[in-house]
Amino acid sequence: MSGWNHTDHIGGPVAWREAGAGRPVVFLHGLGGTRSAWGPQLRGLAGQFRCIAWDMPGYGDSEVVEPLTYEAVAERLVAFLDVLGIERADLVGLSFGGMHALHTAISHPDRVDRLVLADTSPAFGMDGTARESWIDARLAPITAGETPAESAERIVDAITASPLTGIIRDETVAAFGQISPRGFTAAVHCLPTNDVREQLASISNASLVIVGELDEETPVSYAHLMAERLPNARLEVLEGVGHLSPAEDPIRFNQLVAEFLSAPAQPSENP
Repeated sequence: MSGWNHTDHIGGPVAWREAGAGRPVVFLHGLGGTRSAWGPQLRGLAGQFRCIAWDMPGYGDSEVVEPLTYEAVAERLVAFLDVLGIERADLVGLSFGGMHALHTAISHPDRVDRLVLADTSPAFGMDGTARESWIDARLAPITAGETPAESAERIVDAITASPLTGIIRDETVAAFGQISPRGFTAAVHCLPTNDVREQLASISNASLVIVGELDEETPVSYAHLMAERLPNARLEVLEGVGHLSPAEDPIRFNQLVAEFLSAPAQPSENP
């Protein structure tokens, strides 16, 4: 596919995969991902954009940040943009990555252009889930001595509407397997501290909110709340899709992202 020649950059504070040229788009993976989880997007969009998929701090080949907080991740992301020589970037975030995109847009609005928020949430516990019980459940496999690689297939199948197949399944499972127990544990403790509901109105960036119709992790109601409170947002619900919309329906997902990022700027967008 045109533009799919990609390069992995390893050895500095942040590891990343890059493909294509043009408008810079940074892809932020979820709790169970690394840079290789974005294969369908880099293959599908590198012919139009400069696609950059990072490993978040403590994941894959990126250095650990301690303590891991949303603020610390935003700082590392902005420093990463400095290394790349990018003044402003579009951010495409899935789940935990979408939360990082929101926090970065709040704390560093001058560095963020458009936002794609996929299968994510503005706050933890909106369905009544208790923080400690959620943490215990997510860390139970590691507590039992199982590595992320050993639990990857089971967890991926549990959060998708239908089993992934082919290269996309291989990439998604492998991406989960590249997470260290230490990195995953830190992320699991960080994730429930998210709550940006009161700040959503301050995010003027053009935003595309995407959610799978059958997403049980961050359901459609969460996406509706974000789309309603973000001043410049629209919502797209993907039929028959679960929590991993970029992998479950990559053709439709990529089409929506490409159209959104290529659209002319509106007066309401940040300068």
